[in-house]
Amino acid sequence: MRLKDLREDNDLTQKAIADKLHIRQNTYCQYENGQRQVPIDTLIKLSHFYGVSVDYILELTDVKDIYPRK
Repeated sequence: MRLKDLREDNDLTQKAIADKLHIRQNTYCQYENGQRQVPIDTLIKLSHFYGVSVDYILELTDVKDIYPRK
């Protein structure tokens, strides 16, 4: 997943993102390292925070744009 790249591109620490998500830093670290699956609600929060689609985070597309609501 692109979580580490997105975080580093925004000059953020794992602790800063974990605090934003109200989780522990080691939990977020496990998300980045693929040791733990990211819950859907957390994926949505990260998508909104970074302004990218969930598909982009999951590496299903290289297009960062969020899909428009219908």
